[in-house]
Amino acid sequence: MGTQGISGRPAGPRGAGGRARGAPGAAGRGRRLARRTGGRLAAAVAVLTLVGCGSDQGAAVTPEGWGTLETPSVTVAHPPAFKEQGEAERSGFNAAAATLTEGGRAVGTITVQLGFTEADSAEEAAIGAEAGIALGSTLHGQKEITVAGPEGRREARRIDFEFTRGPDRVRGVIVTGLDTARKAYAVRVDAVKGRLADDDLKKIVESVAVG
Repeated sequence: MGTQGISGRPAGPRGAGGRARGAPGAAGRGRRLARRTGGRLAAAVAVLTLVGCGSDQGAAVTPEGWGTLETPSVTVAHPPAFKEQGEAERSGFNAAAATLTEGGRAVGTITVQLGFTEADSAEEAAIGAEAGIALGSTLHGQKEITVAGPEGRREARRIDFEFTRGPDRVRGVIVTGLDTARKAYAVRVDAVKGRLADDDLKKIVESVAVG
């Protein structure tokens, strides 16, 4: 915060005491200055409280009407057309999963894996996640992102790839990093091309939160 300037005024007639008549003494001026400064500080604190870095700044948001996959350390939202799998339905490797079905077959999945690899950083978690992508897939790249956490945004990686499954070309995205216990997690979204809108995919990625 910058230093407050004091604007001068023309000196008025002075009395025998050496100060302008009707003007407060040094003690009075000090009290008035303290009150003005205190008021400015209070206003500044109020502004900082409104726009500063609170614990919920950058928090993940679940779009209205969407569901949420919840695990002990990671949550992610899913569009309402995706149906969450029960423990008996999903793979033992997945802590949570949801499926988009059309005509009796899955055309989209969202899965969450916890502790899937030993890693000391988001970068190492991404290396482990890439190792799990099937051979023959086309890797489109990896980039640094952040996800919501209990004390602000946390470092993560996003991996984009494609692969062929039967007659379908499938787009895949993995968001991976370390949770607050420094255990690797991976949120993976697979969807047959044309079945998941880009905007919905963006919302899914932005909804990832770790605890």
